[in-house]
Amino acid sequence: MPHTRSAKKRHRQNVRRRARNKPVKTHLKTRVKKFNAAIAAGDAEQAKKQQLLLQKSFDRAVGRRIIHRNQARRKKSAAGLKLNKLLRADAGT
Repeated sequence: MPHTRSAKKRHRQNVRRRARNKPVKTHLKTRVKKFNAAIAAGDAEQAKKQQLLLQKSFDRAVGRRIIHRNQARRKKSAAGLKLNKLLRADAGT
């Protein structure tokens, strides 16, 4: 437990922030899992829909300052690469 007044205040702030951030981060993880499941299933249409929802969720989290913008850019880029790989594989067959 914190001892000083400032440490107690920081603890209270961290508890509130964690409560506010946790649902958003959980939502992001769920979106990523759904996108990856669509990619694994080879369902291009579903993967496109999930990627749009994924990008929207990441942008919203960045806007609320829950994740860093570079992290969101990296995750969105990786999702785009996976989707493009799937689309190229579908076009090749």
